[in-house]
Amino acid sequence: MLNYTTYGATGAARPLLIAHGLFGSGRNWGVIAKRLSDRGEVNAVDMRNHAHSFWDGSHSYEALADDLAQVVEKTGAPADVLGHSMGGKAAMVLAVTRPELVNKLVVADIAPVAYTHTQMVPIEAMRKVDFSTVERRADVLEQMTQLEDGLPEFLAQSVDVAGKKWRLNLDVLTDEMGKIIGFPDVEGSFGGDALFLSGGDSDYVTRDHRTTIKPLFPNAKFAKIPGAGHWLHAQKPREFEANVRAFLDRT
Repeated sequence: MLNYTTYGATGAARPLLIAHGLFGSGRNWGVIAKRLSDRGEVNAVDMRNHAHSFWDGSHSYEALADDLAQVVEKTGAPADVLGHSMGGKAAMVLAVTRPELVNKLVVADIAPVAYTHTQMVPIEAMRKVDFSTVERRADVLEQMTQLEDGLPEFLAQSVDVAGKKWRLNLDVLTDEMGKIIGFPDVEGSFGGDALFLSGGDSDYVTRDHRTTIKPLFPNAKFAKIPGAGHWLHAQKPREFEANVRAFLDRT
């Protein structure tokens, strides 16, 4: 089973499951998880091949959705599910294929489509890090200055300084990159409430994507956070939390 951190305790609200994006971890969501835990229990997972969860040769969305299903079944079903980017795609597959496990769905800045961009640049930068010279996280940052602002700091959160290695299965993430940037053919739909929350400055979810989203999520609603990009939860955490809270608490 996935490693996960629980915030808060059982309350009036459904348990909330949070699934992070590529190269992330449940820890990245700690602040938002703590704030939302005043409603009830929040479980932030480490996805497979990330952080403290198990490594596996498959990184398909069907497999990732099965991982989330196990956590929901253990922590209390149906759960509200929030997923960002890669985690959002896994959450969508879970909702469509196992709708009985999902109460409300929040998809953060991703659509159920295949993208043409690649995430190999960060992987190549991570592979080049010389861990023989690493004594602290700052040493990693100094070796990744070629990446865009903010990305080295984000990636460095997945460094095991003592073990002198990445807590990311770079080999499998490389081999499965086509699946990660893609989206599987899934049958069915999720009839529950779904919120597609995007960054106002992001192009990951466009109006054209709604023709793909609506058949899978007929009750989908759409909202944007002005001034935020793809990392909307990190760039505008208060606004992100407020939008999620309002949606989950709406009857």
